[in-house]
Amino acid sequence: MKPSVFALWAFIILGKVPLFGQKGSITEADSEQIIESALSFQEEEPDAELFETLQVYYSHPLNLNQASVEELRSLFILTEQQISNFLSYTTRYGRLLSIYELQTIPGFDLPTIYRLLPFVSVTDNGPHDDNRPLLKRIWTEQDNYLLLRYQRTLERKVGYIRDGGNSQYAGSPDQLLLRFRVRHAHDFSLGLTVEKDAGEALTFDKQTGRYGADFYSLHLQLQDKGKLKNLVLGDYNIQFGQSLLLAAGFNIGKNTETITTTRRSNLGIFPYTSTMESGFFRGAAATYSISKHLEFTSFYSGIAQDATLVKDTLTSRDSFIKSVKPSGLHRTVSEIAANNQVLQQTLGGNILYQDKVSNFQTGITIVADFFSVPIVKAIEPYKQFDFYGKSNLSVSVSGNYNWQNITLFAETARSSGGGLGVVGGLITYLAPQVQTSIVLRSYDRDFHSLHGKAFGESTVNQNERGIYWGIKYQPSRKYQLAIYFDKFSFPWLKYRIDAPSDGYEYLARLNYKPNRKTGLYAQYREQSKARSSPETFRGTKPPRNNLKRSYTLNLDYSPDKIVSLKSRVQFSNYETHGQITSGFAIMQDLNLNLNKFKIGGRLALFDTEDYDNRQYAYERDVLYGFSIPPYNGRGTRQYILLQYKATRKIDLWLRLARTHFRDLEFIGSGPEKIEGNIKTDVKLQTRIKF
Repeated sequence: MKPSVFALWAFIILGKVPLFGQKGSITEADSEQIIESALSFQEEEPDAELFETLQVYYSHPLNLNQASVEELRSLFILTEQQISNFLSYTTRYGRLLSIYELQTIPGFDLPTIYRLLPFVSVTDNGPHDDNRPLLKRIWTEQDNYLLLRYQRTLERKVGYIRDGGNSQYAGSPDQLLLRFRVRHAHDFSLGLTVEKDAGEALTFDKQTGRYGADFYSLHLQLQDKGKLKNLVLGDYNIQFGQSLLLAAGFNIGKNTETITTTRRSNLGIFPYTSTMESGFFRGAAATYSISKHLEFTSFYSGIAQDATLVKDTLTSRDSFIKSVKPSGLHRTVSEIAANNQVLQQTLGGNILYQDKVSNFQTGITIVADFFSVPIVKAIEPYKQFDFYGKSNLSVSVSGNYNWQNITLFAETARSSGGGLGVVGGLITYLAPQVQTSIVLRSYDRDFHSLHGKAFGESTVNQNERGIYWGIKYQPSRKYQLAIYFDKFSFPWLKYRIDAPSDGYEYLARLNYKPNRKTGLYAQYREQSKARSSPETFRGTKPPRNNLKRSYTLNLDYSPDKIVSLKSRVQFSNYETHGQITSGFAIMQDLNLNLNKFKIGGRLALFDTEDYDNRQYAYERDVLYGFSIPPYNGRGTRQYILLQYKATRKIDLWLRLARTHFRDLEFIGSGPEKIEGNIKTDVKLQTRIKF
């Protein structure tokens, strides 16, 4: 037995080391708090793909005996120093025998380990221990599930009301989901997702390209087959460099984790399992190991995109589009007509070099996109430098380097229009208790990255300059202070900003955790961004910077393994053109863990003067579900979530959410309009393991 493990068990027996167990001893509340911390504040609808990615890590913990350096980094929990210490430990002593060994690794304190536990495991079974044929391994694999979900809004929306025998929406208000997946880490993965959105019809119509449900997603992945390191057929995503050309749902962006999330990882190819109907590739991708230090990845994708075709009135022959529609909704006549009108083909590759322990990485990425129908140049001034035409070629060079306690990272790219995109930064320790990060970025107004999502203020890496500085100070296990400041500018016009502009954003969050049962944090965030005033459109005044201040006070308390409580108050004020408006939300959560039953619920009161003061708050949902609704207007909101473990292999969920708006005669607009001031959503789900 390893000497360190021997000593560890002696300490445990003597009661000198706090005990912690495998995933089963970590409550669901612990994992949800970690996920929520990544989504702690929102100003717009959050990225559902990101949330599902975080949930996948909880449902399929990363085996530390097989995890790569990039997979460890993608957890956004461990620092570079901790990852280096982990690698040094496993290099010296070999595979981990137990999760308990984490306590013997330098730099792995108990708070870090508790954060890590819901997302990792330690097993001794390697991918090559089973030599049976692939089909037999798939058939007998225990890591599998079939998930069935039904959801709908109980109140009737205008789009479903029949007028003269017809309604605006083609289908029923029922939303249906079927998902099956079977996987073995670093061996294989097979998955199928089928979804029908509310308002879509279950129909077979070859003319409109609809066959039963509206969305199908399928993948087959093989890993570590000799020189073939990774192969995915079907739907997939790719991430390399700093996500300037190729990005996926692992990119959190600015949040209360001010250090580790500023850097991206070379994750390579992985299956796409989200229900989002855009932002992925469909075809084939493979990674081949040329040598111990050199890998080559190539991919091809051909996916039909939604768009509205417009005829050229001069030739009466040629068609074009103004933009691709990413919603994936096909409910109305116009949405159905736009279905699968444009074929987008993408091909490219990456060559990645890395040393033995991945302290140095460098790579070249090439991505080429081809559209079957040209995208025309927009007439709006702020869109003058957006991508148009039928093809786009982008090339980037990226690199990462770890030296002692300093991590450097960068990527620079050029698109076929001549625009440049550059992002880079560093992460380091100023002292044992102090970490800091700096990120610089510059994205030209004519830089076009159709699949990128690098660090930045905007969702698109275009027309932006910025510098970000983050710091984290932890004087003890009980206290932690996290701060970031981001200064950005937009050299060209933007939506609702009719002149070059700039702005800033900063956040400060103080965490206090006196014990395992109690956690308290206070958070302040301020953001200054320009917006054109009515006078701007008449050319009399430049855009003015508006100021939003947001405050949050949150208390988590778990007196025992059965009960957990959360109390939160968040409010904001928004200053624009000399006027100040405000809004607030008060929430109380209660969660019970009664063995086979788990019950969660919330009571919330909100009052906001306008949409600029809307309050976002994470809500518990069914497994792989997603709920961070905006609290806007005046009213109350309640939800209850019931989970029942019927058998060892069958889980059931029921979720009811109800929002009551005061002083409203109707909710929503257009076909989504509901007469009345109450909206009720119901969700049913079952997961079956075979």
